Amino acid sequence: MPLIEVQANDRLGRKVRVKCSPDDTIGDLKKLIAAQTGTSPEKIVLKKWYTVFKDHITLADYEIQDVSS
Repeated sequence: MPLIEVQANDRLGRKVRVKCSPDDTIGDLKKLIAAQTGTSPEKIVLKKWYTVFKDHITLADYEIQDVSS
C-alpha cells in the first residue's frame, strides 16, 4: 500500500507531518509523532472533534487519508 502523509496539530498550534501506511495503527502513528516532537507516545492523545482515537485501530479503519486529498 502507498504511504500517506498525516498532519497532527498540538494544543499550541504547531503542526507535525508524518508519512505512514494506512495499515499502521494509531499507536504506530503516535510513535512516529513522538520521534519528531520528543514527546512520549504515552502522553499523546489523537482525536478528531470529540472522537479520541484508540491505539489498536488502524488509520484505514478511522478513514484517515492523505493530507493532500
